[in-house]
Amino acid sequence: MTGRLVRGGLFIVLAAGKAAAATSNSILGINMGKGGDSLSVPMQIVILLTLLTLLPAIVMSITPFLRIAIVLHFLRQALGTQTAPSNQVLVGISLFLTMLVVQPVAVEMYHEGWEPLQNNQMTTAQAFEAGSKPLKTFLVRFAREKDVKLFLDLSHAPTPHNVSDLELRILIPAYILSELKAGFQIGAVLFMPFLIIDLVVASVTLSVGMVQLPPVMISAPFKILLFVLADGWNLVIGSLVKGLYA
Repeated sequence: MTGRLVRGGLFIVLAAGKAAAATSNSILGINMGKGGDSLSVPMQIVILLTLLTLLPAIVMSITPFLRIAIVLHFLRQALGTQTAPSNQVLVGISLFLTMLVVQPVAVEMYHEGWEPLQNNQMTTAQAFEAGSKPLKTFLVRFAREKDVKLFLDLSHAPTPHNVSDLELRILIPAYILSELKAGFQIGAVLFMPFLIIDLVVASVTLSVGMVQLPPVMISAPFKILLFVLADGWNLVIGSLVKGLYA
């Protein structure tokens, strides 16, 4: 299963590369189709390593990692704990939750695109087309119509007849923009209860004349206690994953 996830991730990289510079039977200007000249092993390694350098950007931008990381960052800021949990912990949580959500998509891309390509049942262009369909379906679920229209207008692309006709070069930036908005909306909602605690504590400390003591030092333990008593991690992570699976 891990191997399928890795292959699915590679297919996402390849599909994104094709969206940026799509050609009929070539990658980066090199013929890769059936009946064409085969690439030498060193050249294949160079192309693979080049595509792998894009993998972190792909994982961070066209997967739920973007929304999850933003929400967890806002949550830490709202709690006022500064570096607890650390950035490494937040990235780790975001990565494993992302793997949980995109596993079905990666496996479907592997079966529909990578396997036929390995078995010489499809050309590279056909495998790209078949393997990118599950990715398009996933992106369309979360890309707002307003954002899609924005990038259609910016690229002067014709309006597609249906959702399946949208190109990845339109869907990917629209998805990123939509996820940024969703992440900031959730983060703003998370801030509200902790902001109320800060306001109450600040009002009390000023009314009793404790001007020298920063209100943050008093409100921080109350915010952490409220978060723990409400089982906050379970609520936040559960709501995030359920929203992505819905």
